[in-house]
Parts: sequence; structure tokens; C-alpha cells
Amino acid sequence: MALRHAVLAALLDGEYSGYQLTKIFDVGVANFWYAAPQQLYAELAKLEADGLVAGREVVQHGRPNKRVFTVTEAGIAELAAFAATPAKPLLIREDLAVKVHAVDVLDPEPVIAQLLERAEQAAAKLALFEKILLRLRGDLDEETFLREGERIGPYLSCLAGCRLERQMREWCLQTARTLGRRTAPTGAPTGRTSP
Repeated sequence: MALRHAVLAALLDGEYSGYQLTKIFDVGVANFWYAAPQQLYAELAKLEADGLVAGREVVQHGRPNKRVFTVTEAGIAELAAFAATPAKPLLIREDLAVKVHAVDVLDPEPVIAQLLERAEQAAAKLALFEKILLRLRGDLDEETFLREGERIGPYLSCLAGCRLERQMREWCLQTARTLGRRTAPTGAPTGRTSP
């Protein structure tokens, strides 16, 4: 998936400035796509040049003017073409998993500490995603919202983020416990071999 598709999908909910879009990516899109603010601004310029989004200047009194963007019909067509393309399998690049993979020849304490820190981060993201789910469904229970809600796409993608963060937290805690149990009183792992 190209960043352009994530930006187009994020803009489906309304008209946003680049700054607002970065906030949306930090919260609502972070469960499936990460992009730095400068990447988002550059992508908005490309999308506008390609006619996939329309931008307009908003005059603000007491603050600098801002530019806001909406998806065009061509942008919707681009998303439709993207949606019709077969999805690629999930590709993971997780540096913490590499460290765990190599832990047999390492001091496990820094890895355990990082696992515990990541578990806390996953719990914080999970709590944030759960708040988003509550906000998205409003007064409806989940079953009713999924059956009758107007825009369920953001809700469904947020559910995926919740599941991933919950699983990451559980894996980190279980792995930290396992490594902790295998650590000898001296701090060296029991089955350690020299590198």
C-alpha cells in the first residue's frame, strides 16, 4: 500500500489541513499506517498535483492562513482501484523480535526491560484505540453499530489495531517472564553460548 491510499482513506471523513491530518495519523490511522509529518505534507502536495485531492485556502484572523484538503471523485476512484487490488500479506519489521531471536547470546536484561517498556506502550495504545471505538460508536453498543452504523470502516480498522496491540502486550509480557525465569542468579542466561 502506498502512503497515498492511507491519506485518501483518512480524508474520507472530512476536510482537513496538513496539521490536522498529522493528528489523525497519530491517533486514528496509527493502528495500520505510520507516516512522519513531512511525509504527509509531501504526499498531500502530490495528491493535489495528481487531482486526487482538492485544496483550498482558509483565511484565519490572528493566525496564519491554512490549506485544507478533501478527496475528489478521482481520489475515490483511486481508492476503488486500490481496494480491488489483491491485498499483500502483512510484512513485519520488528526490531524487538530480532533482539529476542538473538537473546541466547546476549545479556537478557536490556531485552527484558525493552519488552516491559513495549508492553506498557501497547497497553497505552490499546487504551487510546478503545476510547476511539467508544467515540465512533457513540450511544450504540458494538453489535448495533456494526449492523447499522454509517461509517464502519474506521471502526473495523481500529478493532484490528486493538487486537494487534493486545497481542503485542501479551507476547511482550510472556516473553519477559520466560526470559526472566531462564536467567541464572548471576544475570547470565542458563543456556548461553559464547558468540
